[in-house]
Amino acid sequence: MNNDSPDVPNTTPDAAAGSVPPVEPPGGVSRRRAWIGMGAVALALVMLMMIPEPGAVDPNAPPPPADPGVLAPDGEGDASVAGKDAPLNYTLKDANGVDVNLRSFMGKVILINFWATWCGPCRVEIPYLIELQKQYADDLVVLGISVDDTPEKMQPYAEAMQINYPLLVGLGRDDVQDAYGPLWGIPVSVFVGRDGKIVKKHSGIASKEQFEREIVAAL
Repeated sequence: MNNDSPDVPNTTPDAAAGSVPPVEPPGGVSRRRAWIGMGAVALALVMLMMIPEPGAVDPNAPPPPADPGVLAPDGEGDASVAGKDAPLNYTLKDANGVDVNLRSFMGKVILINFWATWCGPCRVEIPYLIELQKQYADDLVVLGISVDDTPEKMQPYAEAMQINYPLLVGLGRDDVQDAYGPLWGIPVSVFVGRDGKIVKKHSGIASKEQFEREIVAAL
């Protein structure tokens, strides 16, 4: 069996002035990581089966629909949480080991973003979140909950990306992830209004315009 495989270039764009080295996923595989990994394998198998035979491509055919796991229209069930009380009764450690209670941000619009240092789409979103946190500093707080990174991995990543909003440790906190779930993949963003009710849940990568539209609607 030939185990050689072609090198695949890293096409993820630099998302900030600092250069962030590739980050490998942690050695311990969490329940959430296992789901994400199985989803990626299933997607790869589906894409392989969809490769057409040579000469079977119609150059005049319209482009295929966007892959929902990449361009992220809302996941199934996301709309059902709108209007419900956000589960803010949780306290998590930030990247510096300080306790942060989610309810302490009540009165502002809260954008909870589930992410990880090894997640390419998350890295694309981060500059948008940085800009929006700066632009709406008086009315918005972005909270980045890493699903399975240690503080030791989060700290240098945050410095290189120049992240200006709190990063919280979600590693080992399946209670928090389940409360905002199901999280079938990341990134996932949850928009919470000033009154503590969920305005929107968005599964997958989002553009700055999508983020801003939901923030403005919640102001």
